[in-house]
Amino acid sequence: MRHLVALACAVALAACDSDDTGQSASVLDAGLSVSCGLTQDKIGTFAAIPSGAFVMGKNARYPEERGNMRLHVVGFQMQMHEVTNAQFTEFVAATGYLTTAEQDLAAGRSDAGSAVFAQVLDGSMAKNPWELVPGATWKTPDGPDSSIAGKDQHPVVHVSLEDARAYAEWADARLPTEVEWEYAATIGLPDPDVTTSGAYGEDGTPRANTWQGVFPFFNQDTDGFSGSSPVGCFDPDGNGLHDMIGNVWELTDTPYAAGGQTIKGGSYLCADNFCLRYRPEARQPLETDFSTNHIGFRVVRDDAP
Repeated sequence: MRHLVALACAVALAACDSDDTGQSASVLDAGLSVSCGLTQDKIGTFAAIPSGAFVMGKNARYPEERGNMRLHVVGFQMQMHEVTNAQFTEFVAATGYLTTAEQDLAAGRSDAGSAVFAQVLDGSMAKNPWELVPGATWKTPDGPDSSIAGKDQHPVVHVSLEDARAYAEWADARLPTEVEWEYAATIGLPDPDVTTSGAYGEDGTPRANTWQGVFPFFNQDTDGFSGSSPVGCFDPDGNGLHDMIGNVWELTDTPYAAGGQTIKGGSYLCADNFCLRYRPEARQPLETDFSTNHIGFRVVRDDAP
């Protein structure tokens, strides 16, 4: 039986739609519209992550974060953005693949479904903002009556570890290990001495899609988004990678514990008062057969010998 895990994650309705050109428009609560997102020619491109050494978990804040291990990492190629709905659609069209959530729904499992987040609007501390929604899948992210129409360049969500691995194999790639992921995020920080610099600038300006306000009661949407954003709406890091911090948590190929997998990077639900995991060294578990609307993935390839 699956359990809803107490992660600093989840999904609200996306505030950004994509058009056919790959450009995307976000509508802020104040009514201001801005264009953002990668152009179509950038989708699916990879950035070179050089070989090097780093201290894993150097700035650990929580008990589960590993500390002070100096590791050498062999260079690799990392997709510059999270896998998008459009990319996953192409995979499904080519293979007929059914995700774990879809398979469970078809099999009539009593715990079929995927976790969906809804903002707590009444201020109740007792209300659980998470719900296991039957019919919530990668292509119906908020439930059976929803769709991903207009959200081609948003990261695909409601994917399990098995789903992510299946896509990676089809794409002639693989999931990054936790070490590879953290290394890339660490050396890409705007300020190597400030572990939160991937999320906020010195003046507090958002550099990533996270939650500004008191989670889960109100979100000021200072970054322009109340849900996921199209990939590439924020400036790339030092490696040329977008959204390593925030937007959606990312699956890695590293187990967390029995039955769990390590996820990294935080999401648009991570706030100062809850989660605070928009840092390279932050880590959380996800049940291997479970999925939510704020967890996705990106893929890597090995450098040619």
